[in-house]
Amino acid sequence: MARLLVVDDEPNVLFSLEDSLRTEALDVVTARTARDGLGLVRRERLDAVILDVRLPDMSGLDAFDLIREVDPRLPVIVITAHATTDTAIEAMKRGAFEYLLKPLDFRQLRDVVARAVELSRLARVPAVFDEAEPTDGDVDRIVGRSAAMQEVYKAIGRVAGNDVTVLILGENGTGKELVARAIYQHSRRSRAPFLAINCAAIPDALLESELFGHERGAFTGAERRRIGKFEQADGGTLFLDEVGDMSGAAQAKVLRLLQDGLVQRLGGGDTIRTDVRVIAATNQDLAERIAGGRFRQDLFYRLNVYTIHLPPLRERLDDLPMLVEYLVRRLNRELGKQVGSVTDEAMRLLEGHDWPGNVRELQATIKSALIDATGGVLTPDCLPASMRGGCAHRPAPQDSTFDLARFVRDLLGCGETEIYQKVNSAVDRIVLEEVLRHVQGNQAQASELLGVARNTLRAKLRAARLAVEKQVIPEPDQAAP
Repeated sequence: MARLLVVDDEPNVLFSLEDSLRTEALDVVTARTARDGLGLVRRERLDAVILDVRLPDMSGLDAFDLIREVDPRLPVIVITAHATTDTAIEAMKRGAFEYLLKPLDFRQLRDVVARAVELSRLARVPAVFDEAEPTDGDVDRIVGRSAAMQEVYKAIGRVAGNDVTVLILGENGTGKELVARAIYQHSRRSRAPFLAINCAAIPDALLESELFGHERGAFTGAERRRIGKFEQADGGTLFLDEVGDMSGAAQAKVLRLLQDGLVQRLGGGDTIRTDVRVIAATNQDLAERIAGGRFRQDLFYRLNVYTIHLPPLRERLDDLPMLVEYLVRRLNRELGKQVGSVTDEAMRLLEGHDWPGNVRELQATIKSALIDATGGVLTPDCLPASMRGGCAHRPAPQDSTFDLARFVRDLLGCGETEIYQKVNSAVDRIVLEEVLRHVQGNQAQASELLGVARNTLRAKLRAARLAVEKQVIPEPDQAAP
């Protein structure tokens, strides 16, 4: 359970905040003086703090500085009844998560607290590599022992201690945020703030304000100064997720910051110097976006100091049983289930899926399967109908003579979904069989002819359930020995 500390000297404020913010997932503790609040910060594990600017024994600004000395990663939300005071703005300059004016808008406050608690989780909960012995506890685990994931682990180890910009490339659902957190937690900035922003989830009109802040009156609705993420993360790390979707104007400002460490708020003339390590991630083909004029080449060079490529799940299917075991164990605790194993048939169905949504899709699938499981074993009946085969009349082509158009019509007639993936899987099987027959089962030659890496070929063979030995595969019109 997350814990929130509220420091305010007004009993009615403490009561209303405690009453409105406490939930099954959030505990609220209170203090009426800065000294009492600091004692709680030192003694207890807290996820966020709401701090009043004016306290009886100390100014809120002084209290904020002391909290930062104890735990610089703890998000602090400053509240004040004095709209014109400079102390709240000064606290934001020093790294406060947000400041809000009294009387408080509780809907807005709940949203801010939720974001602060999530930020605290990202910074505190370790993103650890998989170990031989599973450990329970509050960790997010990067699971996998395949050759491709071993390269990822080595890359994290090489770059984490070097204060350089990192670009993480990979499809949606491959775990880019986990890798960014692992880099941060193994870096020299691990005691400083870690902030994350999804560039694709925020409209272009608001993204610049989120990143760089704005002055009062900079645009319609800008009723007060806002400190951007780059200023808030000063001394720490900023994770720019989906950086490939960033607007041109924002790209230009990020480039300037990476070049000389300067930030300029929207509507402001002053420049602010910051010291921030940037970790960026994208699922976009940046080379294609550069060619189309949608991404700055000079920014790409600045971000691409060190690159980590995350493999899609279909290219590391050796890790699937380990991932399934880990997810079953973790989701059992979350759902209150006691599923102890997965049948061989269910595992074969999981291994035969193409996983376009990668580990994120696998997690959703396992969660749904556990909900449907009625005993201690996860069986094929628990998996989605599309994964089990869906329509009983759906054709299952086994050779190159099948009619592709007929196959698509049959899928449509059966009411199937994910048709594109099913057609690709069927075509893959035929192409693989024909090429391997041509090279007499030599996977090195097949990999060269297909133009894919050996790991990719092996993954596709597993997905198509083809066990091919290096031998002459009889032609279709020959009798098998």
